[in-house]
Amino acid sequence: MARDADVSGADLAALVGAELERPVPPAVAALAAELARRAGDATAAVLFYGSALRDDALDGVLDFYVLTDRPIAWPGSRLTALAGRLIPPNVGYLETAIDGVTLRTKYAVMTLAQFRHAMAKERIDTTLWARFSQPVACIHARGETEARQVRAAVTEAVVTAARWAAALGPVRGTAADFWRGLFQRTYAVELRVERSARADDLVARDAARYSRLLPAAWEAAGLAFSSNADGVLAPTLNAEDRAAAERRWRRRRLLARPLNLLRLFKAASTFDNAIDYVAWKVERHSGYRIEPTEFQRRHPLLAAPSLYLKLRARGVLR
Repeated sequence: MARDADVSGADLAALVGAELERPVPPAVAALAAELARRAGDATAAVLFYGSALRDDALDGVLDFYVLTDRPIAWPGSRLTALAGRLIPPNVGYLETAIDGVTLRTKYAVMTLAQFRHAMAKERIDTTLWARFSQPVACIHARGETEARQVRAAVTEAVVTAARWAAALGPVRGTAADFWRGLFQRTYAVELRVERSARADDLVARDAARYSRLLPAAWEAAGLAFSSNADGVLAPTLNAEDRAAAERRWRRRRLLARPLNLLRLFKAASTFDNAIDYVAWKVERHSGYRIEPTEFQRRHPLLAAPSLYLKLRARGVLR
């Protein structure tokens, strides 16, 4: 079997580890520290991911995952903690000024154990392993044990993604072909509102990374494949293997809609500072500024119908 001389299965953890340790702007590190402080000693790690990491931009919403020891460690009601235990993660929005600049973050909170469990290839839910097979930085870790557990979980996310990319992808193609095909599938399963070219953009933005990662992940997974000097890869899978993978994926796609609806309902009930997040989104996309009232902040679900009608009347929503 021909293999890229620059990568091997043993290299995957090192590639992932280097990404997790990538430097971030001081303001991002300060915001991560603020999120870590909220759960105190129960904060195991804080991860930074998403478009702001990829684009090195701070003017949008910064995406974080806060990993804790237990759901109740994060400030909030016991009902919210219970919801986070049953259907992780819980989500929230925060605006804070750092060095005179207002930063906005949408954060998700779950336990480190839940995070690690979500990366397994057997999971019906594809959301977490698909997300964390993409670039991520670990800005805060409580200690070496937690850093090692995060590294293992993200490495497993990449291996899981690579397995599915092989099983659902072309018989042979470049690494970019396999990753694009995979992300098109995962976006569809998540029912995300994305442009059709989103997967192409995502892979093209960091093509060298994805080219290095795929063969390393396949070797780590013990998946046989061939490669040639032109960068064309061919995983050793027969027609029966591919058909079985398609059946397993079909089950995931069928269960995605009820799972996502359940998550949306839960988020509508537990999203921390939801009205401020909506206000920022409306102003960002329309220029119209909402000044949330205390009632709207305390009771976002009750306030939602009147706010919707107000935005419709002003032509902000159509």
